[in-house]
Amino acid sequence: MVTIFGKPLILLYGQLTLGLINGAFYALLSLGLAVIFGLLNIINFTHGALFMLGAFTTWALLNYAGIGYWPSLILAPIIIGALGLVIERVLIKRIAGLDHLYGLLLTFGLSLIIEGLMRNRFGSSGVPYEIPSVLQGATNLGFMVLPRYRAWVVVAAVVMCFFTWLLIEKTRLGATLRAATENAPLVQAFGVNVPRLVTLTYGGGVALAAFAGVLAAPMNSVNPNMGSNLIVVVFAVVVIGGMGSILGSILTGFGLGIIEGLTKVYYPEGSATVIFVVMALVLLLRPAGLFGRAT
Repeated sequence: MVTIFGKPLILLYGQLTLGLINGAFYALLSLGLAVIFGLLNIINFTHGALFMLGAFTTWALLNYAGIGYWPSLILAPIIIGALGLVIERVLIKRIAGLDHLYGLLLTFGLSLIIEGLMRNRFGSSGVPYEIPSVLQGATNLGFMVLPRYRAWVVVAAVVMCFFTWLLIEKTRLGATLRAATENAPLVQAFGVNVPRLVTLTYGGGVALAAFAGVLAAPMNSVNPNMGSNLIVVVFAVVVIGGMGSILGSILTGFGLGIIEGLTKVYYPEGSATVIFVVMALVLLLRPAGLFGRAT
């Protein structure tokens, strides 16, 4: 049996695959957080709850409307994104310009309300969602057996992250958005409706979380706690990458997923804390994060 540092190679491949999958969710969720923080300067604690609502929306579309997985990849982010627009216009807009603590407390309280309502309706165990038939099974790559759905999750996350980066960094809309983060009054003086841009940005960040929720639905049971289990790690990813950094969120999310997977092979006891150890080291050496800018 081939080994690396005393561990079977097949085990290493398996954990690297798992790390890429976790990294895909870290990247998608942290990307949405970075987009929202970059323009609104709000630490959005509802992100995990909206990720969970994306998964439940997928389940509801199938069970109540007969709409399958593939249309849900489009419909669920649109539905939850629209909910995000309402949240921003009705609640978050009212605390714009106040200290970050107000936004943190508001979104944290809202996430507790959403999770509590879903827990009362569906219980803590959640509901199952079947993998679409075309993605069931696995492919033998010779050196390992790769489940098709997990490969799809990684590919879909990479494509969505690349598309979001391209939109924000390489288009006129993205340039306007980035300019509004630097000097909103000046951008508004040029005729740009900055409040509408802010609302749409929040909705777009929420839609990314819902898209990740759709991808997560077939992997585990869809349950009210699935967002709260991820959100603390995702915030650590955002801090390490640099608050508001789009590229930092993407690269750090995938990178930390791989580091977490390798840690499970060589030091399983530390796999639950390795990301926070990395965060502490990064903050000591570079307080703005790996890709962030000092203010």
